[in-house]
Amino acid sequence: MLKTIPVHQVRMGMFIHSLKGSWIDHPFWKKAFKLEDADDLNKLHSSGVREVVIDTSKGLDVATEKPIEIAEALIAETRPAALKHSKHTSIDEERVHAKRIIEGTKQAVASMFDDVRMGKAINAEAASPLVEEISASLARNEGALISLVRLKASDDYTYMHSVAVCALMISLARELRLHETEVRQAGLGGLLHDIGKALIPIEVLSKPGALTEEEFKIVRLHPERGHALLQQGQITDEVILDICLHHHEKMDGTGYPFKLGGDQISLFAKMGAVCDVYDAITSNRPYKAGWEPGVSLHRMAQWGNHFDQKVFQAFVKCVGIYPIGSIVMLKSGRLGLVIDQSPKSLLTPIVRVFFSTKSKTHIPMEVLDLSRPGSKDSILGHEDPIKWGITDINALWNQNDLW
Repeated sequence: MLKTIPVHQVRMGMFIHSLKGSWIDHPFWKKAFKLEDADDLNKLHSSGVREVVIDTSKGLDVATEKPIEIAEALIAETRPAALKHSKHTSIDEERVHAKRIIEGTKQAVASMFDDVRMGKAINAEAASPLVEEISASLARNEGALISLVRLKASDDYTYMHSVAVCALMISLARELRLHETEVRQAGLGGLLHDIGKALIPIEVLSKPGALTEEEFKIVRLHPERGHALLQQGQITDEVILDICLHHHEKMDGTGYPFKLGGDQISLFAKMGAVCDVYDAITSNRPYKAGWEPGVSLHRMAQWGNHFDQKVFQAFVKCVGIYPIGSIVMLKSGRLGLVIDQSPKSLLTPIVRVFFSTKSKTHIPMEVLDLSRPGSKDSILGHEDPIKWGITDINALWNQNDLW
């Protein structure tokens, strides 16, 4: 018998026939399932879903004897500790901690790469505390670390890319309302996803121009080589191994190494694919300047057959419609650099104005919180900085008065 019930009456042992509402409001990737995991119950109660349809012929019915208050207490107990106790800080306060965390994590990744090149086993345990620090920093203020990790020198791109993907994976996992254990797995998987590149010749990995077909074949070996390295290092976590091996698979089956497609690709590998590509295309490389973040999201959206659309939409919610690092055109005719997101709306981030399109000159920098009541300016849309002769966005991030 099918029965529609409010979400607060859902309990373990029920068979969920369907979830009411939009897919973007719920964290599950299956339409019908038996509720047998406390983490799934926690995710359901924490989601935007208000009603579910249960099938009492396949699972338990509503328990009228259990007060709602008891159920809510149980949910609070299973809610991830980092989300219950995190204290929000300003972007300026968190930036100090974020710089230290990024530098320490980058050095740890570089050391792991060096160990691999010298034939030593990977010590992933040494990276775990750093992933915890990244996770805690993001919980305090997501914008601080995400903005700083965008700054990559060409000689440390591979290491900083690993740090960036780790941070993006943690943010995306939280947007998808995964349990904190899964958040940590996603983060560590992101940090180690490219470890196989340690076995790619440096001259190929750091080549300033386009790769030849033979060189690209060598690069495409890194997921399998990385997977083998992790196993040799006694890494048994299936999520971490899966992210490493499958983060270059595509939904249309044209990815590598196994040309998997659709449901053959796990949720975590789908997450890894989005985070990996986003950081890669927004970063300056020896052979190509990075795309502006907003432009990158727009172009990724057009590659619909590459990414799982539910995961990609969650990623857009995660980084914002106007991601940190975006250049936006304001109604006043000024250009602004998005430096932080507003908790009030994805449409009203915090920007630093720096250029007048009317006079075509740089102007004194000013921070605007567009979400504040009475704000006299607003965003018209993304803007290509090249159009105005602004070729190095990273230079804006490195301004002394900005940082």
